[in-house]
Amino acid sequence: MRRAAVATVATAMAVSLAACGSAKESGDKAEESKADNKGPITIGLLLPENETARYEKFDKPLIEKRVSELTEGKGKVVYANAKQDATLQTQQVDTMVTNKVDALIVDAVDFKAIAGSVKKAKDAGIPVVAYDRLAQGPIDAYTSFDNAEVGRVQGKALLEALGGKAKSGQVVMMNGAITDPNAADYKRGAHSVLDGKVNVGKEYDTKEWKPQNANANMEAALSALGKDKIVGVYSANDGMAGGIITALKGAGLGKLPPVTGQDAELSAVQRIVAGEQYMSVYKSYPKEAATAAEMAVALAKGEKLDSIAKDTVDSETTKGIPAVLVPVVSLTKDNIQETVIKDGIYTAGEICTASYKAACDSVGLK
Repeated sequence: MRRAAVATVATAMAVSLAACGSAKESGDKAEESKADNKGPITIGLLLPENETARYEKFDKPLIEKRVSELTEGKGKVVYANAKQDATLQTQQVDTMVTNKVDALIVDAVDFKAIAGSVKKAKDAGIPVVAYDRLAQGPIDAYTSFDNAEVGRVQGKALLEALGGKAKSGQVVMMNGAITDPNAADYKRGAHSVLDGKVNVGKEYDTKEWKPQNANANMEAALSALGKDKIVGVYSANDGMAGGIITALKGAGLGKLPPVTGQDAELSAVQRIVAGEQYMSVYKSYPKEAATAAEMAVALAKGEKLDSIAKDTVDSETTKGIPAVLVPVVSLTKDNIQETVIKDGIYTAGEICTASYKAACDSVGLK
């Protein structure tokens, strides 16, 4: 199914590129692509960390595959992972500018700190696509998900899980890192749903999104509020949800309160099947990755993005950035088959290992 989804995007993109090519042939012949002048296109791909499973498992190979498709196998992707180190990512941008890549796809570790590097690339004539996080600086294009909607989806799911118990105790909110602009959007979206409907006993901004930091924060919340007073936990992503659930189990809770998440990581899907985590947010990485590749290749060729990006967004430093925002889905045990399995993200066999077989059987996954 994933191949079919990507193939659909590929067909649409091929049509748009053909139309764009025809317009260029009948118009200004001077606008030759960089590929024509310099040979095969090279796209620099900079991802922020490798603790979250999605980047190495999905984003990188999907972007590489789409770039190859768009360039008939002649283009290449040069990859670097910053391992949550903003200084290292700056050095990685410098290297790619020195090596004269044709376009950059950047998922920033620190959306503010990267601004100087974005400008350096721009000054060198290298267009920059902000991927997943809206970096500051003269960004040429942006693709991500509707991040405030992610928070709203998480908040609505938590309210649904709590039902009539929403105000019977305390909710702990475990937000993401302050260096990630998406974290602020998730938080804002969640608060727009939860404020006034739950009692927020403790709230944390989790350094570097690390599960161990979320675990420590949750242990502090348990100590401050009391384990019997916590009725639910808003966790901004699945990695942190894992650390939170470990802390809840360590406190001796027989029945775990509902915990949210995001990213549909395999371990989180298994926790959802087992009833340890209530939900995650499934985001179509194939669509986001394909869009980023399409934007980068088009920009590398000197083409406009009108056929790809129908919307615009503003950052603190740049207005009217061409953008594509991909829809999101609330993932619970009731729709695993229709989401991550149907889209080819995981197979039932990958989810339903021996430890989870009975739980899978109970929700109809085979």
